[in-house]
Amino acid sequence: MLKLRVITALILLPIVLGAVFGLDRLPFALVAGVFFVLAGWEWSAMMGKVSAAVRSAWVIGLGVVMALAEIYRPAWLLNAIPVWWLLALVLVIGYPGNARAWYRPALMGLVGLLLLVPSWAAIVQLQDVGALGLAGPWALMFILLWVWAADTGAYFAGRAFGKHKLAPLVSPGKTIEGLAGGVALALAVVAGVYAAGLLEANLLPLMIVALLTVLASALGDLFESMVKRERGFKDSGTILPGHGGMLDRIDSVTAAMPIALAGFNWFSLPGGSL
Repeated sequence: MLKLRVITALILLPIVLGAVFGLDRLPFALVAGVFFVLAGWEWSAMMGKVSAAVRSAWVIGLGVVMALAEIYRPAWLLNAIPVWWLLALVLVIGYPGNARAWYRPALMGLVGLLLLVPSWAAIVQLQDVGALGLAGPWALMFILLWVWAADTGAYFAGRAFGKHKLAPLVSPGKTIEGLAGGVALALAVVAGVYAAGLLEANLLPLMIVALLTVLASALGDLFESMVKRERGFKDSGTILPGHGGMLDRIDSVTAAMPIALAGFNWFSLPGGSL
């Protein structure tokens, strides 16, 4: 399993970095779109017991909505998306008692659009425009670093100190101590880069946005875990040997990236506005 994970990562890494640093907006949007459409195909299987025709139609619809989002670039799409994630938090807290109310194919189809389209749009926008005084590719990688630091910190803090379950009915392995460790490491990374003088931003609003982004990344992970649990899936798919599905790899990003971009707009930090 470890060997497969390493091989898959070594194949994907140059593709991802090459796209982030080497492509202009449109070709980058297309490459990133492939990843998100693959994740969308996996999501279509998690919507419920639907036919292959319904799944295919929904994925085509996803592609159309993504194209429209890129053509029109509506600012409200990213500025308003935190409202959806507040609702997602309510669903996670109330699970499994509330599952009957929301686990229906039609609703899950809408939810899939809310998960995938804003996060893809945010990634494309950041890679093109940049933020915090950083050029686009570096801005995107910097914000992804927050998510990776949070995941790393949560893993080690959870193993060392984890005692209190964060959401035992959704993801039994996650702990409050792990979440705190992940937040602490991510904020330390942000503070360190700021102290190095590499950013154009005021520290306090930047740290608030980073905190919201990291908490959102944890929520994105929990939300996908909840849907997989309700559907009876262990992984969203098998497209990435050793890693599971594409959606499994971007679940944290689905919430983190649009929240980060919305936070830049709310706190008037440089970059990110549509």
